[in-house]
Amino acid sequence: MDLYFKRHDGQAVTCEDFFAAMRDANDADMSNFLLWYSQAGTPHLKVVSDYNAQAKTYSLQFSQEVPPTPGQPVKEPMFIPVALGLLGSNGMDIPLSSVNHDGKLENITSNGQPVHTTVLRVTKKEEEFIFNDIPERPVPSILRGYSAPVRLDSDLTDDDLYFLLANDSDEFNRWEAGQALARKLMLGLVSDFQQNKPLVLNPQFVHGIRSILGDSILDKEFIAKAITLPGEGEIMDTMEVADPDAVHAVRSFIRKQLASELKEELLNTVKNNRSSQKYEFNHPNMARHALKNVALAYLGALDDAEITELALHEYRTATNMTEQFAALVTLDQKPGKTRDDVLADFYDKWQHDFLVVNKWFALQAMSDVPGNVENVRKLLNHPAFDMRNPNKVYSLIGGFCGSPVNFHAKDGSGYGFLGEMVVQLDKLNPRVASRMVSAFSRWRRYDETRQNLAKAQLEMILAANGLSENVFEIASKSLAA
Repeated sequence: MDLYFKRHDGQAVTCEDFFAAMRDANDADMSNFLLWYSQAGTPHLKVVSDYNAQAKTYSLQFSQEVPPTPGQPVKEPMFIPVALGLLGSNGMDIPLSSVNHDGKLENITSNGQPVHTTVLRVTKKEEEFIFNDIPERPVPSILRGYSAPVRLDSDLTDDDLYFLLANDSDEFNRWEAGQALARKLMLGLVSDFQQNKPLVLNPQFVHGIRSILGDSILDKEFIAKAITLPGEGEIMDTMEVADPDAVHAVRSFIRKQLASELKEELLNTVKNNRSSQKYEFNHPNMARHALKNVALAYLGALDDAEITELALHEYRTATNMTEQFAALVTLDQKPGKTRDDVLADFYDKWQHDFLVVNKWFALQAMSDVPGNVENVRKLLNHPAFDMRNPNKVYSLIGGFCGSPVNFHAKDGSGYGFLGEMVVQLDKLNPRVASRMVSAFSRWRRYDETRQNLAKAQLEMILAANGLSENVFEIASKSLAA
């Protein structure tokens, strides 16, 4: 950065100028790094490992491929920096001293001292790196710190991932191990659900979440992210035929099981991370609130009057809106008088802040409460809602489209609601209407029943009198996709 500013301070510069400063300052060979700018697509990086106990060497064989894209059927190998560490059976990083690459022995010590993370420069279609003096078969921690934006395919087993989840010193890879396990676990349970098999949560996953939740050394904001399950949309994106009902049922099951088995830990997390009397806006407070709010959300999955009282207590004693809203989120998932009273109370408190009111609309719109489309229809008549205000439309109608369980309801009620709203909006604001109709753009990702229901709404929209060009373009392209 010093060289970059020395050369270009006050100038209009290019990406190539920044690249040149990075290369020259480090005296580095980065000959194919600029392919990141000229080649489209995300590289797929495959890694296969092998340990030779007799020679005490550990090898990693990398192969990379950049999938063809329109206009670029053939791609050249990219420069991929792979930050790497190796963990021993005690969960600690193994010191790294040297690596054999292309027949050359490279010293990777720092001032004569072994390092625990090194950056491998993968620049060819296929390459092998052999680490020396490795006393036991390690578990590799690959792409530490998300050192390159690639799709990684490794030979790590589930046991390896659970080990990384519980022990890795790199927070990104610890989080990624948990996410990879959660995605695999959820997809397996979705298959069980679809085959009417009983759902059983792997105890290793519970142990991994417990180990993170109880690690006092970790940053609390990281813990909050690490124990959060992948979203339903993310899981559906990995399925050949998206099944909103199965994914929602499985994610709800996992959340409830974790809340049940980790109830004491989660209760202590809520109690130990409450606000002090005087709230200050800083990272420790933000991290503390993030962790407390995630723990409270998990507990909210339980059908337990004690938890409802706890959420009400957190709502009433909150010293800032973030914590109060988090308690409201927990209560919002439980239909009944308590939910209605708290939603009304929150609106009374914040009705003069239109941004907060928009959050209030969005919260109710995205609720998993069964048949929520009727609640959303009622909110269309709320005094604070205005169909001519784009942000209120995005909060309420757009928020509803973000609810997999209700927007994709198998009876078609969610699709019918959106189709009706698009036709109405088109007469008021075609741009907003075109943005709303884009929620139908992936209709072919779902089962035949949902496809037919979504297709019927697109055809209805296209048949509407006086349809704007904006909506016609999006709807016709979606229908033809």
